[in-house]
Amino acid sequence: MKVVILAGGLGTRLSEETVLKPKPMVEIGSSAKPILWHIMKIYSHYGFHDFIICLGYKGYLIKEYFINYFYHQANLTVDLSKNSIDIHSNEAEPWRITMLETGLHTMTGGRIKQCAPYIGNEPFMCTYGDGVGDVDIKKLVDFHKAHGKMMTVTSVQPTGRFGAMDLGENDSVKAFIEKPKGDKIWINAGFFVMQPEIFGYIDGMDTVFEKQPMEKVTDMGQMMAFKHEGFWKPMDTLRDKYELEKEWDSGQAPWKLWK
Repeated sequence: MKVVILAGGLGTRLSEETVLKPKPMVEIGSSAKPILWHIMKIYSHYGFHDFIICLGYKGYLIKEYFINYFYHQANLTVDLSKNSIDIHSNEAEPWRITMLETGLHTMTGGRIKQCAPYIGNEPFMCTYGDGVGDVDIKKLVDFHKAHGKMMTVTSVQPTGRFGAMDLGENDSVKAFIEKPKGDKIWINAGFFVMQPEIFGYIDGMDTVFEKQPMEKVTDMGQMMAFKHEGFWKPMDTLRDKYELEKEWDSGQAPWKLWK
């Protein structure tokens, strides 16, 4: 099953980093690896190695990263007099990566639509290029296959930005609660699984996937939610990046499922 990753957005809310690179190429802490790599490692941990990356803003940097990935991971000797490179050892990923130029201003639906010729008549997965989590991809796929609907969306209850207070009688403060989860509200966390019929509900390049296509599928009763109660975090802002870096550098990053 192929994995589509949406990596073409402008990333304006993280402009401190994205002025120089696309958001999926923003590195996380001492890993020195972009968040895109972390997302791919999550899927690869469960045996899904075939990726389609939807490029847009500064997409050439993503191409260059993977074209040179083999050399970046290797011990090597460069002999300039002979114009030769000797590879001594390297760490290679078992990935097959298709990188599509889907347009600078194309909306999410339009980017997904352009993947159709590379997917064919098979179910596929899709996620955003800026969010990580300890999502059990195998259970997600099994859930999708079991319910038989057109689409599955992973849903989460995000942690609040601010701490809360538990108030008692006469407005006395009983306790402080650090960043409680949302008020029983589940949100779209990406990590989709979809049948190829979904392409028929995407009109064109300016289609926002989260609007008309998803709303139509929902109205048809063809969407199911895979509830994920573990860790999930998007990298929307510089603060989010710092929080992800703190998790990674602690050695206990929840989304690091691989060894």
